[in-house]
Amino acid sequence: MDSATGALALEDGTIFAGFGAGATGIKVGELCFNTAITGYQEILTDPSYASQIILFTFPHIGNVGANADDQEESTAAAADAARGAIFREPITAPSNWRATDDFGGWLAKRGIIGLSGVDTRALTKRIREKGMPKAAICHKPDGNIDFAALVELAKSWEGLDGADLADVVDQDAAYENTDGLWKPQTGHDKLSNAEFHVVVVDFGVKKNILRNLANAGARATVVNGDATAEQILALKPDGVVFSNGPGDPAATYERSGTMIRAIVASGLPILGICLGHQLLGLALGAKTKKMAQGHHGANHPVKDLTTGKVEIVSMNHGFTVDPETLPAGVEESHRSLFDGTNSGLSVTGKPIISVQHHPEASPGPQDSFYLFDRFAGLMRGHRGK
Repeated sequence: MDSATGALALEDGTIFAGFGAGATGIKVGELCFNTAITGYQEILTDPSYASQIILFTFPHIGNVGANADDQEESTAAAADAARGAIFREPITAPSNWRATDDFGGWLAKRGIIGLSGVDTRALTKRIREKGMPKAAICHKPDGNIDFAALVELAKSWEGLDGADLADVVDQDAAYENTDGLWKPQTGHDKLSNAEFHVVVVDFGVKKNILRNLANAGARATVVNGDATAEQILALKPDGVVFSNGPGDPAATYERSGTMIRAIVASGLPILGICLGHQLLGLALGAKTKKMAQGHHGANHPVKDLTTGKVEIVSMNHGFTVDPETLPAGVEESHRSLFDGTNSGLSVTGKPIISVQHHPEASPGPQDSFYLFDRFAGLMRGHRGK
């Protein structure tokens, strides 16, 4: 501890000392682990990680560097999504043709505190056995660390239960997106002659959701979770997407539940993703619950119960829809093959689908891109009625 320039303190008093990187200072958050071996920039800019400290289980982080195209937050408000990042080894130098910045410098610019030189295996095992703890992370270049004060900060932090963090990371003003998926030679192509107009309700939406919608032929108008159903319907969309986002779905539902129920009653095609899936579940009459360790990674097997196909997906959530509480007419469409938790819903006789995982990937495999085409099919069928 004498040579430490950074540290992580858990609410139970456990301290991991190491070497600080990125931003300096102290931040508190919920500690979770992520099993992805790459895509760290997309992970750290995913608004779903608001108020969390991310422990990377892969030991070597930094070799891809950083660049503007790989950032997933869609608003300036979401720039302070993840609060900290923990690695086994010191940040490596960039070695990638797309890198425009080194990872340590990028962390500093983003205000994210990094910590290396700690036993990430021991931390991961602790989370698996005891759940995601409240924690405080610090980077003090002069080594002047008050470990006892860090523990007290972790203990006193309010945590994520009951927190409507989506209200922190969404965009106030509506905006439109026509950018498509990134291509090596051309970057992000612009959508022309859109087949559909979709309203995306922003609870912390990732850019790649908007890009996948464009790839499926949909121009997106993005509004925040405070929008009313009347405002959304006045835009005359072909469908509505409830986006991913951070925090406790029950808390966000208190703010946006009336709107979501009205959109369900409108009969429009709906796609829910991550937090949007949980909010849709609540609107349909199900309940959500906190998970012990959550799902965070790019290697999760999920079964599509409609087709029988098993896909490998990206996940990032600490709450889940309880399948035991699904009402009549609401069916489980996808299921995690890791632990059997719910990963998707559909509604009998209605053009409504949702998934707990991230079909837009970024990072992760693209096995679930088909869901955007499935949603486009629902909109096409609804329009033909």
